[in-house]
Amino acid sequence: MKITFLGGGNMASALIGGLLERGFAAADLQVVELGEAARGALAQRFRVRAVETFDDATLACDVLVLAVKPQQMKAALAPLAGRLGGQLVISIAAGLRLADLGRWLGAPGKPHARLVRCMPNTPALIGAGVTGLYADPSVDAAGREAAGRILGAVGSTVWADDEAQMDAVTAISGSGPAYVFHFIEALESAGRGLGFDEAGARRLAIDTVLGAARLAADSEDSPALLRQKVTSKGGTTEAALASLAASGWHDALVAAVEAAETRGRELGEQLGKD
Repeated sequence: MKITFLGGGNMASALIGGLLERGFAAADLQVVELGEAARGALAQRFRVRAVETFDDATLACDVLVLAVKPQQMKAALAPLAGRLGGQLVISIAAGLRLADLGRWLGAPGKPHARLVRCMPNTPALIGAGVTGLYADPSVDAAGREAAGRILGAVGSTVWADDEAQMDAVTAISGSGPAYVFHFIEALESAGRGLGFDEAGARRLAIDTVLGAARLAADSEDSPALLRQKVTSKGGTTEAALASLAASGWHDALVAAVEAAETRGRELGEQLGKD
């Protein structure tokens, strides 16, 4: 499977590194990247071919991965309009809808159809991400399997049944690391307030979140049951959870995710305009 990346930023680099670790050949991976310094870094680090513009070699791919910023996508795809054959196109640009991408990639009156929309998150940079995917109905089982292999190189994958769910994926897992970082910030701040130095408070906060996440991932119990198991009647955890409940923490987080989902839909509408 020959793969060309449009854009050589952090997420593209993470995917290339993950693919190489899983046995893909560097000769089968190419990158189209405008930045000279970035091209040099990619070629040196991964031994892949990195070029400034599309040529016959980069177009002779089985899969094209769109890894440029959403705001830059329309202009970046302009040189490709009508030039693709039956390549599978995978977009990792947040918010952009398949109909808009297909229109920009295709010839007049004939949009490109073999499209998969993906939303990885930043832990993919260390191979611990989770990616939501949605495939256009024209994508066959082999195309879905290829997309899953590529995004699976940087973590786990979850398929959405409807493209509208991708805005929810963005709100939950795409933006989710920021919610977790914010929680760690608050826990660290509490630790400093209770007498720990910065290093100790941060270690307690980060390792608590890391360990709890691993326990939730490895346990057959639901997060709700795990929470109940650690909450003794009349104990310290019960007092803390009661305080969180009184502050409306749960509903506030749900509302935050809903706000992110709404903003994702708005951005999709704005970015997709011709």
